[in-house]
Amino acid sequence: MAKADLIKNYKAGDLTVFWKPSLCIHSEKCVHGLPEVFKPTDKPWIRLEGTSEAKVIAQVKKCPSGALSFISNIKNTTMDSNQSSDHVRVEVIPDGPLAVHSSCSISHSNGTIEQKPKKAFFCRCGGSANKPYCDGTHKKIEFKG
Repeated sequence: MAKADLIKNYKAGDLTVFWKPSLCIHSEKCVHGLPEVFKPTDKPWIRLEGTSEAKVIAQVKKCPSGALSFISNIKNTTMDSNQSSDHVRVEVIPDGPLAVHSSCSISHSNGTIEQKPKKAFFCRCGGSANKPYCDGTHKKIEFKG
């Protein structure tokens, strides 16, 4: 399995949270929003026992990169924070990546085409090791823009 395909899952009761590290831009919204669940210095770093299922779901839906998702077996629901639309929203995140909030096709320089089903975050600082995508390097190099 390629590093970009890695998906980790964390389960408690009827809730499973999935984390795709290759999509994570390390915005820390999860850590600051629900520190009793998202603990980056712990192993495992997601501990669903820390609060209610509803609070975890609400916080996962706030993940700006789509690296976090969930499935709730009891409610038979899955996260879909972006409703399909013809409107594409592009956001320049201050001192961070360029965010495309829509499904999109990425045509890479080697000729491959990649589908992003919900959103994509593109590097603006030039330092990402995962170009064209953001990997959070902008914080380490104190990118301003």
